Amino acid sequence: MSHAITIGPRRYRFADLKTLMARASPLRSGDQLAGVAAASAEERVAAQMCLAELPLTVFLNEALIPYEEDEVTRLILDSHDTAAFAAVSHLTVGGLRDWLLSDAANADSLAALAPGLTPEMAAAASKLMRNQDLVLAAKKCRVVTAFRNTQGLPRHMGVRLQPNHPADDPRAIAAAMLDGLLYGAGDAVVGINPAGDSPQAIHQLLALLDEVRQRYAIPTQSCVLTHVTTTLQLIRQGAPVDLVFQSVAGTEKANAGFGVSLALLDEAHQAALELKRGGVGDNVMYFETGQGSALSAGAHWDVDQQTCEARAYAVARRFSPLLVNTVVGFIGPEYLYNGKQIIRAGLEDHFCGKLLGLPMGCDICYTNHAEADQDDMDTLLTMLGAAGVHFIIGVPGADDIMLGYQSTSFHDALYLRQLMGLKRAPEFDDWLEAMEITRHGRLLPQTRQQKLLAMMETL
Repeated sequence: MSHAITIGPRRYRFADLKTLMARASPLRSGDQLAGVAAASAEERVAAQMCLAELPLTVFLNEALIPYEEDEVTRLILDSHDTAAFAAVSHLTVGGLRDWLLSDAANADSLAALAPGLTPEMAAAASKLMRNQDLVLAAKKCRVVTAFRNTQGLPRHMGVRLQPNHPADDPRAIAAAMLDGLLYGAGDAVVGINPAGDSPQAIHQLLALLDEVRQRYAIPTQSCVLTHVTTTLQLIRQGAPVDLVFQSVAGTEKANAGFGVSLALLDEAHQAALELKRGGVGDNVMYFETGQGSALSAGAHWDVDQQTCEARAYAVARRFSPLLVNTVVGFIGPEYLYNGKQIIRAGLEDHFCGKLLGLPMGCDICYTNHAEADQDDMDTLLTMLGAAGVHFIIGVPGADDIMLGYQSTSFHDALYLRQLMGLKRAPEFDDWLEAMEITRHGRLLPQTRQQKLLAMMETL
């Protein structure tokens, strides 16, 4: 079905819904690379005006990717909650945007609405929003999850402690862990991106993380970010697996490129649940996403990259994860060219994920060949803090020496906590106080007698 709008003497026509969505997207290099972006700012505004008048019900009747050929489309439509949708079923996309910014949209009403929204509806609304709108609407959403501690409580923010090393050296990883813990980081997860992928090496890293956690009774969860099939194999071998990690995308073909399917993720989810390793909850999955993944795999079906990204959240939502984060600037400038595009994408992803009911975090990052710098990341970090981001990443010095990209540091998390008055997970906060790392949430000066410093002498 085509869509059209007349503005003055000119009539703009968009061949179908996915064309309209793509032309309405704020400018980004990935959509230009794919040949789906608006040809001009005028065409983009025309598409946004046309999209604003579109009834939300259209998204239930016109699939962007064919139902018969894509299991993510089938998941989105088959799991749609019509009762939850009823509250906004009479609205247009523009009407939904206005409602989200009104006083009627609060934590309770948004939580009730989440199962009734499709990713395409969330993506469409985001295309009509300024950056401040994305911040305000996301701030209202509340998503609480738990494993060994509780994530997502009001005025709280978690940090993933990321102690990567290019050779997976255990002592270097332990040193980075100690550094992060002494800065009060690690309540979201202690997560390693392994340099290698052999099951034996992954098992050793899992054992290292679990040994440190148990030795100091740290109320957090650990994860080695290997492929889900490797994690399944290690679960069967009795490895100490807390969270199952997987990168996911918004189309069946893109997920096939990652070597995963919904059935495989179902199997891993059930296997992790059966371990019963959580202390306060059973959210056992950790997903990472990022705009451009479907396009880079040639699996985007001419759908714009931001809408493809929102569709990935339908995959994540199926498994009630503990954590989801968009690794927003990691793929590179082919998809998000500069700081302006990375900032916009991070705010869009966070908004769409939380609106759909996900515990949404962000790896606030860029690659060294992008037209971006740490000042851009400071801007995105601060805006996401105001928007109620679920968690951010903590890397020693903000420079990941294994993955070769720039992220956020332990100090950045301290800045955001102090600026916004954000607390850590309560169970983790209590542990930091007991270990004399913090007092009333603020770091204490450390001496050589600090309890955790014994770690390096015994590992």
